Amino acid sequence: MEGRVRAIVEELLSEVGREMDVITDLAVPLPVMVIADMLGLPKGDLWKFKEWSDDLVGVGGRDSMGELLEYLQRRIEERRASPRRDLISALLGSVVEGEKLTDRELLGFLVLLLVAGNETTTNLIGNSVLTMLERKDVVGRLAADPRLVTTAVEEFLRYRSPVQGVFRVAKEDMKVGGVEVKEGDMVFAWIGSANRDEEKFQDPDQFVPDRRPNPHLAFGAGVHTCLGAPLARLEGRLALTALLRLLPRMKLSEQKLEPIGNWIFLGVRHLRVELSS
Repeated sequence: MEGRVRAIVEELLSEVGREMDVITDLAVPLPVMVIADMLGLPKGDLWKFKEWSDDLVGVGGRDSMGELLEYLQRRIEERRASPRRDLISALLGSVVEGEKLTDRELLGFLVLLLVAGNETTTNLIGNSVLTMLERKDVVGRLAADPRLVTTAVEEFLRYRSPVQGVFRVAKEDMKVGGVEVKEGDMVFAWIGSANRDEEKFQDPDQFVPDRRPNPHLAFGAGVHTCLGAPLARLEGRLALTALLRLLPRMKLSEQKLEPIGNWIFLGVRHLRVELSS
């Protein structure tokens, strides 16, 4: 998908003038367009997906699950009647342990894909640009050697993790940091804190673009590793590589950065910048 993702990045950046909102002009539409491409959905519906995604993670201010499920059910019925070369058609034709997926299972998967494939990548790009605007030395290093972008993406994921934590249920009695946790207890694991663990990372509060090794937990671990991690890394790498052309001329506009309003995700609603000539 590299060629298609790069084309979307270039298309979005070609519309940028002397001012730009990194979030609404690039970080939001890029992953939405990629997911819509994968699902074979019309470009005109892209902003519906962003609104539904925001609502599902609690930053949109309304309950639109019914609208989303109704929309996806219609798409499933269309593909059932007339399959295409897209992910919905592939899922409809797939067989798991001798059985096809039910519509309920398909809807659950598509909803998860919509949220996981959009919100997190948006925050990865936004957080990365914010970090680079704070650290012009990083921009210089990456511009001098764009190959560093790959390792820098991993450090952006560690330094400002798009997902700050996950809920888990204890499978057995245990003691964590001197605290008794009983089997069945609900716990919240702080990924953002783990990624700043001084026992795991040297100078954990410093941004090191070529940090190796970098065993961050931004995508989870083990059987819970994010299925979309390769796609998020690809989108982040291509977006930041393209932005390196603009970053030396970019500075933050006067604004109060507004958090997205969800304590599980880390990001800002807008990141307005000015581009000098």
